[in-house]
Amino acid sequence: MTLSSGALFALGLFAAIWLLAGLWAVGRGVAMQRRSAFVAGQAERLAGLVDASPYLPVIVRADWRVEAGERLGRWLGLDRGPRNFDELRGLGAGLDAQGHDALRQAIVGAQRGAKPFTMSLKPQGSERTIVIHGGAAPQAVGGPGGVLLWLSDATDGQHALAQARSDRDEAMAAFEALSGLIEAAPFPMWFRENDLRLALVNRAYVRAVEAKGAAAVIEGGIELCEPIAGVSAAEAADEARAAGTAQTRTIPVTIEGERRIMRVVDVPLAPEGGRVIGIAGYAIDIQELESERGAHRRFADTQRELLDRLSAAVAQFGPDQALLFANQPFRRLFALAADDVAEARPFARLLDAWRDGGRIPEVRDYPDWRQAHVDWFAKPGASEEDWLLRDGTHLHVVAQPTPDGGMLLLAEDRTEQVQLAGARDTLLRVRTATFDNLFEAIAVFAPDGRLHLWNQRFRRLWGIDEPTLAAHPRVDVLMGGLADRLAKPNQISIVQEVIRAATLERTQRVGEVRFADGRHFDFASIPLPDGNALLIMLDITPSRKMEEALRERNEALEAADKVKTAFLSRMSYELRTPLTSIGGFGEMLQAGYAGKLGEQQRAYVDAIMDSVAVLARQIDNVLDLAQGEAGTLVIERAPVDMKALLDKALADAKPLAAGEKIELVGNIAAAVGTVEADAPRLSRLVAGLLDNAIRFTAPSRKSGGRVLLHADGDAKGVDIIVSDNGPGMPDAVVAVTKGTQAGTQSGGIGLALARQLVAAHGGTMEVMSEKGQGTLVRISLPRGA
Repeated sequence: MTLSSGALFALGLFAAIWLLAGLWAVGRGVAMQRRSAFVAGQAERLAGLVDASPYLPVIVRADWRVEAGERLGRWLGLDRGPRNFDELRGLGAGLDAQGHDALRQAIVGAQRGAKPFTMSLKPQGSERTIVIHGGAAPQAVGGPGGVLLWLSDATDGQHALAQARSDRDEAMAAFEALSGLIEAAPFPMWFRENDLRLALVNRAYVRAVEAKGAAAVIEGGIELCEPIAGVSAAEAADEARAAGTAQTRTIPVTIEGERRIMRVVDVPLAPEGGRVIGIAGYAIDIQELESERGAHRRFADTQRELLDRLSAAVAQFGPDQALLFANQPFRRLFALAADDVAEARPFARLLDAWRDGGRIPEVRDYPDWRQAHVDWFAKPGASEEDWLLRDGTHLHVVAQPTPDGGMLLLAEDRTEQVQLAGARDTLLRVRTATFDNLFEAIAVFAPDGRLHLWNQRFRRLWGIDEPTLAAHPRVDVLMGGLADRLAKPNQISIVQEVIRAATLERTQRVGEVRFADGRHFDFASIPLPDGNALLIMLDITPSRKMEEALRERNEALEAADKVKTAFLSRMSYELRTPLTSIGGFGEMLQAGYAGKLGEQQRAYVDAIMDSVAVLARQIDNVLDLAQGEAGTLVIERAPVDMKALLDKALADAKPLAAGEKIELVGNIAAAVGTVEADAPRLSRLVAGLLDNAIRFTAPSRKSGGRVLLHADGDAKGVDIIVSDNGPGMPDAVVAVTKGTQAGTQSGGIGLALARQLVAAHGGTMEVMSEKGQGTLVRISLPRGA
C-alpha cells in the first residue's frame, strides 16, 4: 500500500515525538535514580551521626508504640530494643515500676500540653544513669500525639559531679581550716580584690592598726603600711599584680603604736595562668632579725678591723671554699690583690696562684699535696704545718675548720724567729768566745745573788777552779773564800756590796781594789735589763804607772806654758817700745820736721810706716793670742758702727788687693747697724781676715782672683762673711779655727786669734774650705754684750 506524503510526514512526526518522549522519560528516570541514591546516602549519614551521637532519639507514638535503635535495649539491659512503651519495664532489667510510671506521666503531659520535660532514671541492676529530655514530636516525625525523647548516658557526668561535690566539700573544709589558720596567724595578713580595696584581714592586722574589728578595717580602708617614697600600700599591690609575681618590701611600720621594721609581701592570686582574682599580702616583723643582723655586721666589721691590726696573717673561707676575707698581713704575705678577695677565689685556685708565686713549699707531688690541703675543710680538727718557701721565708700555718663548713687560715711569718734562733746560737758562741778573750774579768750574777756567767779571765784572776764556778755559788759564799787574795782582805765586802746594789737596788757602783801581789783593779757593777748584774774588773796596773808618768809630764808642760805666755807678753811689750819710737820718727819725717823729702825719700818713709803698722798689728795679735790662751783677754765694749768699720776695712785692704791683682768686692747691707764690741780688736779681726784672703788667693790666681766681704744683720745680731776663690786652706789651718790644733802659720795664727776674739764677743765663727775651690769664713756677732 502506497502512503501519501502527508501520511508519511505525520507518521514521521509522531515517531519523532515518541522518540523525544522516550528520551525525556529515560532522562527523568536517571535523574530520579540519582536523587534516590543521594537521599539514601544522606539517610545513611544521618543514621551514622545518630549512632555516633551521645544522645539517643526515641519516638513514642500516640498508640504507645516505640521507635528506637538497639542501643536503647543495651542501655536498659534488655535483650532487644523495645517496640512499645510497656517493654521498657522488665523483670530485673529495664525501668522499675516507679520510673516507668513517672516517664509515662511525663509523656502524657507532653502529649496533652506540649510541655517539655527533663528527668533522670536508673535502669534496674545497673549503675548507669540515663537523662531524658522529652517534648512533642513534629508531625512529620511522630505523627499526631507523638512524643520525641532524647536519651543520654550521664553515668560519667554523675560520677564527675559526685567527685566535684566531694572535692568541693574537701576544698571548703580546707578553706575553713586555712581561714582559721590565717585568722590565728601572729602576723598581719590581708586580701585585696581587683579594685585594690581590702576584702579580708585577720585579727593580727586588726590589732596592729588598733581597730575595733575586721569590718571596721575593711569599711574604713585602714592600711597597715603608710606610703613610703610616695608609694602607697594599694599601689605596691598593683605593682605586684602588674608584675604577676610576689613583690617584697622592707619598710618601717607602726604596729600597736610601736615603730617596727617589717618585711611586707604582696602576692597576686591567679588560678593556673588565668587572670588575677586578687592580691594577698602579709607582713612579718623582722625588727629583732635586723637588729641581730646589724649587731652581727658590726661585730664582723669590728672583728675584721681587729684582724687587720694583728701582725699574724688571717684569712677566712666560706663553706664553698671561696675566700671571704683576708687581713692586711695576709695580703702582703701571700701577695693578694684586692681583686682576689673581691672575686672570692676558691682555695684550690689560690694554692695554684701561690705555687706560681713561690708562696707555698716546693713539693714533689703537687696534685696530691693540693688535694690534701683542700681536704682541710672536711677535717674535724685543726691542722698545722711549717712551710719553707723558696725565698727562705719560714711560715707556720694553722687551718681551723669552722662549724659552717668554712675554714680559718692563719699564717705566721717565723723567718725572723728562725733567724733569731740561729743568730742566738751564734751569738752565744760568739759571746763565750768574746768573754773569754776580753781583757776584763767579767761575771754575771742572777737576781738571787748566784753566779750565772763568767769568763776565763775572771776564773784566772781569782784563782778559782771550774767545778766551783759551775756550781753557781752565791756571791757571799764565793767572795767569802777569796778575801785572802786582796792586799786588804776586808775590802772583799766592798765587792759584795756593789754586786748587791746592782741586783737588788738596781744601781750602778764602782770601786778599786789592790791584790796581794801588787796589781790594781777597777771594778764596776752594772744592772742589766733582764734583772741580772754585771761585774767588770779591769787590770789598771799599767795605766796607774802611765798615769804617774803623765802627771809628771803634764806638770812640766804647764810650767813650760806659763814660761811661754810670760815670754810672749814680755816680748810684745819689749817690741812695742822701739816700734813706737820708729813710728814716731817716721811720722816726723812725713811731717817735714827734718826738712822736705824727695819723692824717693817719701816712698821709703811710707814703706817704713806701712811695715810699722803691719808689725804693730802682728804684735797686738800675738799679745791678744797669748792673753786669750791664758784667759786674761779683756774686751772693752762700746757701740760700734759696723758699716763704717767694714767700709774702712775695705778701703784699707784695697791697695794690697790692687797690688796682688785681686778683685775686692764689698756687699754691706744697711741693716748691719751697731753692736756692742771692742772696735780696735774688731777692726784688726776683719782686716786680718781680708789680708789672709788676699794673700792666699794671689799666688794661686794669675788672673780672676776674687775676695768678697758680705755683711747683713737682723734684730739679734750681725753676720760677716769673708770668702775667696783661692786654693783653699790646709786641714791643719782649719783645725786651728776649731781649737783642735795650735797655729803654726801666719794664716793659722790669724784664724786662731779671730776665733778667740769672736768667742770673747759672745759670737761664733765657722770656716768652710775646699781645695781648689776657696775658703769661706762666717762670723756671727750678737747685738749686745
